[in-house]
Amino acid sequence: MSAQACGPTRPIGITMGCPVGIGPEIVLRFLAEYPGDALVRPVVLGDPGVLRRCAADLGLAGRVVAWQPDTPVRPGEVPVLPLSELAVADCCWGAPNARTGKAMARYIEEAVRLIGVGALSGMVTCPITKTALKAAGYTYPGHTEMLAALTGTDDFAMMLAGDRLRVTLVTIHRPLAEVAGALSVEAVARLVRITGQSLRRDFGLAAPRLAVAGLNPHAGEGGMFGDEEERLIAPAVARATGEGWQVTGPLPPDTVFFKAAQGEFDAVVCMYHDQGLIPFKLLHFADGVNITLGLPIVRTSVDHGTAYDIAGQGLASPVSLAAAFRLAADIAVNRRRFDQGGVHDH
Repeated sequence: MSAQACGPTRPIGITMGCPVGIGPEIVLRFLAEYPGDALVRPVVLGDPGVLRRCAADLGLAGRVVAWQPDTPVRPGEVPVLPLSELAVADCCWGAPNARTGKAMARYIEEAVRLIGVGALSGMVTCPITKTALKAAGYTYPGHTEMLAALTGTDDFAMMLAGDRLRVTLVTIHRPLAEVAGALSVEAVARLVRITGQSLRRDFGLAAPRLAVAGLNPHAGEGGMFGDEEERLIAPAVARATGEGWQVTGPLPPDTVFFKAAQGEFDAVVCMYHDQGLIPFKLLHFADGVNITLGLPIVRTSVDHGTAYDIAGQGLASPVSLAAAFRLAADIAVNRRRFDQGGVHDH
């Protein structure tokens, strides 16, 4: 269900990300193509001076204007809520520091606050770097943990979503040698639960179909290639089934993603980072979207980093940002519809 189908929503905030990364460029490129749709209005939480400098450096169109709530965004405008006034002469592309770290953190904090008071319906985040966060005095390893802390959320997860494939990860940034030891019945069942809840509330699916990937080749082949499937994953699937979820697995990892991409499943619960990210990025390298599940707020993100190596060179693509913005708007509408008692089938 698109946002247009359900009528206007409150604006979606776009945090500018690191001021010396590719965030300013992709924001300008995205809004240069924005049609001025009054139903889903964007507002950039960032630094007007940095955006103007980026436009000048790269020859990009876009007139940076102060954000006026309840005012339609006209084509060619870049509505900005000014939250920092960095000395642009001291900002070097690809060279983050404590000042840029403090600024990008403030964009995130203010977006969360504005959602909390009902001024925004969700947020889309451009990339940040934990190095600059640390230099600014923050201890969060990244966006997700920061947002969880700001919203008081303990139970959260990451989903990568595209038109053909959605994946969630039981373990994320963990050495491969430690993955098997980090798995448990509760961890797998928990992720099935969070994934299913998101598919219902955020994606509007009344009866989501979930697949759970095995850990080992051929999903263990009856214990021949490992016993994690029999000891941990199958009991987790049984537990989730008992909770009412439509879940299948553990399935061989070399076939489950093909089946999901063909429409047999709505999401695949994966055991580790590369198991899910390799097939996902094969299909959605440019237009993938990162979603934080379990938060009380709508948050999507581009599925790429700050790309300091190309910052300020005019090479960045806004495709992932555009996809993240569309999905945030759809999730905001789907949540509103779900909370009013309605979901739809496949």
